[in-house]
Amino acid sequence: MNAVLVYVIMSVITVCAYGLDKYKAQKGLWRIPEKTLHILELCCGWPGALLAQRLLRHKSYKKSFRIVFWIMVVLNMSLLIFVSKVGF
Repeated sequence: MNAVLVYVIMSVITVCAYGLDKYKAQKGLWRIPEKTLHILELCCGWPGALLAQRLLRHKSYKKSFRIVFWIMVVLNMSLLIFVSKVGF
């Protein structure tokens, strides 16, 4: 599958997860675990997460969350570079 398509699909899923989490937070409902959001970011959804953080203003103030978010971005990009060099 084309890498760009994977990033687009995972970004859409991640934006939806962030939106659902924000909705649940506002309603006082059971939240999506931060670990789940970070897994989505790592699995090529980080562009969508970044967009959701900006547009929804969700998870954009908690410093510990942002640090792990950027670690997921670096890990994802490192894996992408590795795979492109090795040729999977």
